[in-house]
Amino acid sequence: MSSLEYVSLRQRPELVSEAAEWFHSRWGVPVEAYLECMMDCLENRTDYDWFLALDEGKIVAGLGIIENDFHERKDLHPNVCAVYTEEAYRGQGIAGQLLNMAVAQMKEKGIRPLYLLTDHTEFYERYGWQFLCFARNEDGESLSRVYVHY
Repeated sequence: MSSLEYVSLRQRPELVSEAAEWFHSRWGVPVEAYLECMMDCLENRTDYDWFLALDEGKIVAGLGIIENDFHERKDLHPNVCAVYTEEAYRGQGIAGQLLNMAVAQMKEKGIRPLYLLTDHTEFYERYGWQFLCFARNEDGESLSRVYVHY
């Protein structure tokens, strides 16, 4: 395995279509939704960004920052979303590196705190995230854990 390259979408805008398709294929959210958020980033309609890990140019992990990640707590924003690492690359700290990049970039822009919605426990704590509360998903049916990074 070669060394990975960590980039933001603002650094590599030519990856926008590939990144939107990649996230869509992992999460099932319509590709148009990803493209809309990504284009808001690239056209400077938001300070938020998307972060990717590349292995020889191929996306192997990623995450984004958006206003709200499909939960009813609209007051808890912005949200890290769509955190995903390809199975063959898990357990190597790649998602942690992407999380740290996102936190650092938002901190530089004066955007704090950040939130994220997940059903995982313990993983995010390793990277300085703290459990905050439960939030009902927009489907109104289920609750997920909300973490915060100050």
